[in-house]
Amino acid sequence: MAVITLLTREGCGMCARAHDELTALRAEVPFDYEQLDVDAPGNTELRGEYGDMLPVVLLDGRQHSYWEVDITRLRADILG
Repeated sequence: MAVITLLTREGCGMCARAHDELTALRAEVPFDYEQLDVDAPGNTELRGEYGDMLPVVLLDGRQHSYWEVDITRLRADILG
């Protein structure tokens, strides 16, 4: 099963919208989902790499999209 990770930070409105879009997609297409705050302790590397691009969607650990969720492409990539 695919794993989607949403990289976010507190107070990010675009991140909240991305979360809502991924939640809706998950109702259609099964995938494991996790959300990580890049500003949380221990996430220094994520903050350095992705902090200016939030929200970032990772598909199985690889960057899939940033700033917005490309739902059409993400759905196709999950379904293979």
